[in-house]
Order: sequence, then C-alpha cells, then structure tokens
Amino acid sequence: MEVRPLGNTRLKVSSVGFGASPLGRVFGPVSEEEAIASVSEAFRRGINFFDTSPYYGGTLSEKMLGKGLKALGVPRNEYVVSTKCGRYKEGFDFSAQRVTRSIDESLERLQLEYVDILQCHDIEFGSLDQIVKETIPALQKLKEAGKIRFIGITGLPLGIFTYVLDRVPPGTVDVILSYCHYSINDSTLVDLLPYLKSKGVGIISASPLAMGLLTEDGPPEWHPASPELKSACQAAAAYCKEKGKNITNNAIQFVEQGYLHSAGWHELRSTGRGKC
Repeated sequence: MEVRPLGNTRLKVSSVGFGASPLGRVFGPVSEEEAIASVSEAFRRGINFFDTSPYYGGTLSEKMLGKGLKALGVPRNEYVVSTKCGRYKEGFDFSAQRVTRSIDESLERLQLEYVDILQCHDIEFGSLDQIVKETIPALQKLKEAGKIRFIGITGLPLGIFTYVLDRVPPGTVDVILSYCHYSINDSTLVDLLPYLKSKGVGIISASPLAMGLLTEDGPPEWHPASPELKSACQAAAAYCKEKGKNITNNAIQFVEQGYLHSAGWHELRSTGRGKC
C-alpha cells in the first residue's frame, strides 16, 4: 500500500483509507465480529487511515471502529484516525459548546486519548460564517489541549471550501474532505486542486463509489441522486457486467490511476460505499 503525505500535516497516510460509515450499519447489517475483522484486515493490507463520525449509525460507527482499533494491539502512532463534529443523529450543531463536548464523547467511544483529525461535518447545512468565527476557533483550542492534532472541514458543494479557506488565517484548516466529486461519474474536484495546493491543504477524496451508485447492487433508498443518474449508473453497471467486468473495480481503478494520482497531489482516497 502506497503511503503519502497529507498536505502539510506531516501525517503519512495510506493512499486508500478505511471509510467506517458501514460499521454503523448505514448500508446494511454488520455484526461486531465483522466490524472488528474488517478493521483488522484493512490494517493487515496496509491501510493506516480510518475515518468515522458520530453521525454514522448514531455513534455506532465510532464505537465499532474503537473496538476494532483496540483489537489491533499495535502502538497508537501506527494508525491515523479522523472523526467529525457538528452533525449528529438529532441534527446539526456547530456551536463551540457542542463541538467541544463532541470530541470528548468521540474519544470515549473510540477509546482513544486524541484523534489525528477532527472535521466539521457537512458544513453547508450550517452557517459558514459560524464555522469561520466560532467553530474553527473552538477546534483550535482543542488542538492546543492535545485532543486533536489537525483541523478539517467536509461537505458536498465545492464552493464551501473556498468560502471558508479565504476567511481563516493561513494554516488554520489543515484538511478538506470532498466526497462524490472524484469518481467515474463526476471529476469536478480536479478543478479545485490548484487552489487547494496554494493553501497547503490536504485533500481527502471520499466515496469513489458515489455512495453506492457505482456498484452492481445500486445505492440505498435514501441516496439523493436523481432518478436519471441512478438509471444511468445502473445501465453502466449492467454494461460492465456484460463485458465481464465489475463497475466497482473500475471505479476504484479510476481513482487509483487517474488524474489525481498522476498529478502527484497530496490526497487520500477512502473506500466503502459511504462517504468515508
């Protein structure tokens, strides 16, 4: 497994990360034994980056990932953990008070003393000005307290990243996570790469399978894609199968061998049908 630097964080992460949302049973049943075994198998194969959120499965993903990491029985510095704040089963809350409490809750579930990256989760559903003026300063205090090492932001619309990064001091945000914008059906993240590089920001490109669109089984019922896009992806999956190929394998190969890889950018690809 190739290991790469993630922006200016000094973190060296596997080129493919472990997206832990399925451990929260977001896409179907997963037993505790299966969850622990999947974390172990990922680590055995060279994956050292694990991403989760308290939102995935209503905190279940964090709990299962914590058990899986503990079962590895390896030193803490051998893996990188990212979780999120601001989005919860009960709704969105990016207030300083809530995100400060959130990290303590996440650390308890993950059975860790710190996380490497704490990301504001899907910031387009909150006030971007609050993210700039209240949330990120609160995360900086958590960084100073040693509970997190680096700060990130996530979301779907690409414009949210430029809005925030243009309004915070350089180096304040270390990482962005963009999902569903670098896959065989959507590669618009490429247009933003020069800007992100100029900001020294690490890039996590999540969900190369477009949250299940690029699979033979298709996406879950809650998937927000239009009927036309779902139909097109189903037709593409059927075409690949007819030719003796699997659309999921093609999608992963596109991410691994495509523009981002050849350009040599600092990025991380996360597997799993979820957003990481």
